[in-house]
Amino acid sequence: MIRLQIQSDAKEGALDIVQAAISAEVKRLEIGLHRTERQIERFEKEYNVSSDVFQRDFAAEDMKKGDQEYIEWAGEIKVRERISRDLNNLKGIQYVAQ
Repeated sequence: MIRLQIQSDAKEGALDIVQAAISAEVKRLEIGLHRTERQIERFEKEYNVSSDVFQRDFAAEDMKKGDQEYIEWAGEIKVRERISRDLNNLKGIQYVAQ
């Protein structure tokens, strides 16, 4: 959990501004996550395997387009992990205004 303490000379508004900015970032990340999930699903359907099996058992030589496709799939998995982690962190923020 992240606890975000906000101090401002203004009596009102600072908390709302910060929450709105973080909310906008959450929405942007959710859009990116959805796009990444679609790309991963495309690979999983094309090869009829889960991403877990891909990571465990596949090499670039197993891919139709070789290195390029392997790197794309592996990259999308890494992006999904990073976005998911960032989303969890942002959604778990507790705001404390002073």
